[in-house]
Amino acid sequence: MAIYSYKTEELTNFKCEENRKKYLEGINIVKKYLGRTYPLIIDGKEIETKKIVKSINPANFNEIVGYIHQASIDEAEKAMQAALERFSTWRLTDPQMRADVLFKAASIFRRRKFELNALLTIEAGKPWVEADADVAEAIDFLEYYGRQILELQKIDDKILSRDKMERNEYRYIPLGVGAIITPWNFPIAILTGMSSAAIVSGNTILLKPSSNTQVIAYKFVEIMKEAGLPDGVINYIPGKGSEVGDYIVNHPKTRFISFTGSKEVGISIYEKAAKVQKGQIWLKRVIAEMGGKDAMIIDDGVDVDFAAEEIVKAAFGFSGQKCSACSRAIIHKNIYDELMEKIIEKTEKIDMGDPLEYNNQMGPVIDKAAFDKISEYINIGKKEGKIVAGGQFDDIRGYFIRPTVIADLSFKARVMNEEIFGPVLSCCKVESFDEAIKIANSTEYGLTGGVISSSRINLEKAKKEFHVGNMYLNRKCTGAIVGYQPFGGFNMSGTDSKAGGPDYLVLHMQGQSISENF
Repeated sequence: MAIYSYKTEELTNFKCEENRKKYLEGINIVKKYLGRTYPLIIDGKEIETKKIVKSINPANFNEIVGYIHQASIDEAEKAMQAALERFSTWRLTDPQMRADVLFKAASIFRRRKFELNALLTIEAGKPWVEADADVAEAIDFLEYYGRQILELQKIDDKILSRDKMERNEYRYIPLGVGAIITPWNFPIAILTGMSSAAIVSGNTILLKPSSNTQVIAYKFVEIMKEAGLPDGVINYIPGKGSEVGDYIVNHPKTRFISFTGSKEVGISIYEKAAKVQKGQIWLKRVIAEMGGKDAMIIDDGVDVDFAAEEIVKAAFGFSGQKCSACSRAIIHKNIYDELMEKIIEKTEKIDMGDPLEYNNQMGPVIDKAAFDKISEYINIGKKEGKIVAGGQFDDIRGYFIRPTVIADLSFKARVMNEEIFGPVLSCCKVESFDEAIKIANSTEYGLTGGVISSSRINLEKAKKEFHVGNMYLNRKCTGAIVGYQPFGGFNMSGTDSKAGGPDYLVLHMQGQSISENF
């Protein structure tokens, strides 16, 4: 067997003029296919339907990214039958062959990186740096899971056989057909990770992407086909969540559901999956990541410039539209005023505008629903605390909301407890580190958390008492790296499935023990 080493994908250095030129070339490539119509892909065949929706650029309403045919229940059923048929052969393929498809896809991603970056900028509103990181993470998932499936084949080395009596084997086998329901905020990275983990484990999938980023999802399917993935392993069925999503979640032949999105939808999926349908002969497995209300705790005696820099990056990267984003700053009273000044100063320096322009560090929020929700929370924040930066928003040309800081909040305030999922940072003052931990743990979520402290005692206390799935000490609370910081949270943040970690592929398989008597 070939030996593969894993190394994370390097991010692009945009200080280099040549790389900036390549990004602009990528934009030109995407501009040439704006407005194209995209079909469903079922068993490798292009399927057109009676319903088409348009994807628009959230930074520029006048720019249509594409028109996408939408699946109905009929197409979803055809996709299920195709996936079931393909599973009968795909499950038996050599894991090395499945891994090689992922490695080939990673190579194609690298060749088309600047085009994919540009598409993320146009369809999802991602600034250059954020888009580049998204694509790099997708490549990391492909490389990491390809190597992980090869490692899992060595499991028999850990199982004992009794010499001259019996031979014991332990193997992982795939589950079946999976419903993969993906988000818009990391539309290539998370989609690639969820999909590639399922298929490299020997499953076939029904891929229902977010309605906001369906063209990006189509490009992923296109790349996987180019990489040699057989028809029917991935079936691309964009459609309405309440129709197509519910149908594939409820379907008796669906073996597992992998979901990333809101808490409300995640809970609904969990409830539906728990009900055994007529003809269903298994209990469906659910892999879910559902969001957070993430806090950074700032202890007394720290470098306030450094703390402010980390908070602002974590709060406003990709307009705060990350489930890991810092939406709460819990600050020790002794440094509160000084740190707030630094946070305000750095927030007001953020250049916001069309992310097609390299110098714009922050772009729009994703759509009208998000714009309205975030705007309403800013208005709530005005009543609960004090707006000290930002607070302005307009949707004349695109969905733009200034990065907003709300100070002097009670830990009971709505903006300190409810997920906003936008560029809003809520700040409160505490008397002690113990109080900070208590407040940090006071929400129903438990995804990421950060602690900036020069006290080893307090850092160790946080390790034991701060109840989050991903904890970051003396750094920002965003930016988990595949293979280094497996990602997933506690409580209402999901099933703590730890994407990009050594246990993730096993969630898509089941263990089988075989004993042969000699």
